[in-house]
Amino acid sequence: MGTGGRSGLRPGKGNPEGVAAGKGNAEGVAAAPTAASAPCQYRCIECNQEAKELYRDYNHGVLKITICKSCQKPVDKYIEYDPVIILINAILCKAQAYRHILFNTKINMHGKLCIFCLLCEAYLRWWQLQDSNQNTDPNDFIRYAKEWDFYRMFAIASLEQTAFFIGIFTFLWIERPMTAKKKPNFTLLLKALLLSSYGKLLLIPAVIWEHDYTPLCLRLIKVFVLTSNFQAIRVTLNISRKLSFLAILGGLLMESTMVYLFQRMEWDMGSGCAIYKSQDF
Repeated sequence: MGTGGRSGLRPGKGNPEGVAAGKGNAEGVAAAPTAASAPCQYRCIECNQEAKELYRDYNHGVLKITICKSCQKPVDKYIEYDPVIILINAILCKAQAYRHILFNTKINMHGKLCIFCLLCEAYLRWWQLQDSNQNTDPNDFIRYAKEWDFYRMFAIASLEQTAFFIGIFTFLWIERPMTAKKKPNFTLLLKALLLSSYGKLLLIPAVIWEHDYTPLCLRLIKVFVLTSNFQAIRVTLNISRKLSFLAILGGLLMESTMVYLFQRMEWDMGSGCAIYKSQDF
């Protein structure tokens, strides 16, 4: 193993989580050799069936990827892939890459990523607000108070994202099958939604390198984020594309309602400025 963009399973390195030979679990990627008695905590990235281990360590650095009993394919081929390859597959919204990230790794950056994405969104709104209210008066002391506009935009972006998530959870709770054997893991779904919103990081480059196509770029970023959210819902809950799509629509409906309330209260409007939401993002 270890060709064609792969790094191979080597002791101490060779996968994004640093699998080490002889260790049972390295950053949530490897399972213990005695996993036969352990509960199923991983997922096959191909068929979504539960698995007790991702690879077996035969000592002396001899590692063998576990084969799924259901689809007869490797449970998680990504454990021997370079992080760049995994990132590219995630950008392409491949379900296998999402299952690897959500089920077979331990990523504890959801909160930090959420805050950073909200800061990017707030900066875009604040930049559009300031751009529409230019004041060339050198004695304009009010410009020092414009910092508070950024905090206001951050609060608005946070509330709108919260409304979006509430809309998704509400729809999925209502549509949850009453005869389901397992309850949906909404905690994992929340983490998946936060991680799949990473596309908002592209807002800052779109603002820095402003050009005539910036509004189009913003709309494309919005579509990319929604597509990532759609895939995260489908993979996490293992539901149909139709339900995932309707969940996204439910979130957008709740978010639009929140935007309408802000506009009615004139929280989200400057004097004749076209802000983030007025550009459909």
